[in-house]
Formats: sequence, C-alpha cells, structure tokens
Amino acid sequence: MIYATAKDYLAAPQKRVMLFGMSGLGKTYLSNMLRDAGGWFHYSVDYRIGTRYMNEFIADNFKREAMKVPLLRELLLSDSVYIASNITFDNLAPLSTYLGKPGDLARGGVAFAEYQRRQAQHAQAEVSAMLDTPRFIDRAETIYGYQHFICDTSGSICEVVSPELADDPVMTALSQNLLLVWIKGSDAHKAELARRFDRAPKPMYYNPDFLRDLWAEFTATTPADQVDPDAFLRFGYARLLDHRQPRYAAMARWGVTVTAEEVAAVRNPADFDNLIGLAIDRGPAPF
Repeated sequence: MIYATAKDYLAAPQKRVMLFGMSGLGKTYLSNMLRDAGGWFHYSVDYRIGTRYMNEFIADNFKREAMKVPLLRELLLSDSVYIASNITFDNLAPLSTYLGKPGDLARGGVAFAEYQRRQAQHAQAEVSAMLDTPRFIDRAETIYGYQHFICDTSGSICEVVSPELADDPVMTALSQNLLLVWIKGSDAHKAELARRFDRAPKPMYYNPDFLRDLWAEFTATTPADQVDPDAFLRFGYARLLDHRQPRYAAMARWGVTVTAEEVAAVRNPADFDNLIGLAIDRGPAPF
C-alpha cells in the first residue's frame, strides 16, 4: 500500500484514494462531499467512460433513432442539427440508455447479441478509464492545483480485473498510485439494494460468462424475443450481488476495507481521513 500507517496517510501532502464496491453504498456520496469541501479532485470513472470512451457509441445510437424520424433525418443529413449526449457526474442516463436491457424490443429491450456487443465495449472502456487514473492524478495537481485525489469507481470494476493475479495490470497500476478502499455492505445493505433495484431496474455491466449463464437460465422458460427486460434484470440482481462479493473481497487484499455503516457516519473530510486512517491500521486482508 502507498501508506504504511494511519500516521503516514494523515501526514501525506497528497492523499490519493480509490473507492470501490457495489453502487449505492457511498462511493459517490464520499467523493462529492470531498470535492465540494475543496482540495480534492473527483475522478469519476463512469463519467470518464461515458464522455471519453463511449461517447461516440452513445451519440451514434441517438442518431440512429433520430434518422427514423423524417424531419430529424432531413436536418441531420443537411448538418442542420447537432446530436450529443450531456453526461454529468450526477446524470449518467445517456450511458445507461446505451447499455440498455436485453429482451423484447417492443418493451424497450435490446437483442441479446447487440447487448453483448455493447457490454464488450463497456468492458474495454472501463479498463481504459481505470488505466487513465495515474495520468489524471498528475493532471489534477500540475494543471489544476489539487492536493488530494479521490477516484470514484464503477460498481463493475471487479468484473474487469483479476485481483487474484499478482501481476494484473489494472490492479498493479492502481495500487501503485492510490490507496484502494473497499466499501463493504452487510446482508441488510444487500437486501436494501435489491429492494431499491426492484423499484427501478437499471442497466448493468456483467461478467460475460455470468451473463451468458444468467440469460440461458432465464430463457429456458421464456423465449428470448419475449423476455421482459426489467424482469430479466430483477431476476439477475441478487445473483449479481452474490457473484461480485468475493471479487470485491479479492480486490480488498490490495488495500483496506471500511463498512457501509462507517461510511454513513462520515460528515466531512476530517471524518473521512480518520476513517481511512483507522482502516489502514486495521490492515488489509492477507493474500
């Protein structure tokens, strides 16, 4: 780890931290709080994915839809209108909409083969965005003058790295430049995340093998072209949580762990620093 003790971290002139874990447990809450308090550069991996690596895919998809409307088709062909996504830290809807949900096209679904293609694009984009992190650490300091750096990762980071391998290129690059912090949820958090997801299923990235198995299980009783996209996502969400938990735990061996309950008690940067110091002194799980 880049900080051997809590004392080292608290005394560091440049604090560099990466948060990872399931969406909904506090990564973005902490990142926004630190950014708003000043002194911390907020690197949102999802924002980087959507604006740098997936932006053209997203815009082209909008254009395909617009070309189906005669008026918009005419305006596009004459370069009279400009279509682009407007992704922000707080609104990643264009990226989610592009990823889509597999199933019945009449219910807003995407054909499974196309869905897999978009998933593969996202995986490549996420790896690239993570490998950009060291460069953004340098940019944050040398261009913008930020002392500290917080990396707010996607919930799917555990699907695109192999933390069990000591030479995994993404984990190596990250651990050499940041303190990796897992926000670990309890069974109660898992149940609450599932309830929240059930109310509003959202597009997700899945490990390709996991996705194929999940799709095969669901379509064993429902023809693929009749799948309710939201029903499929609900069907797989609890399984996804179980699938990701050991992958996050493997990543945590490269850093430290805090609990979602501890995160919920953080109110300001001083609270955050104290929590990170406590986690460092507790130490990482052994390999």
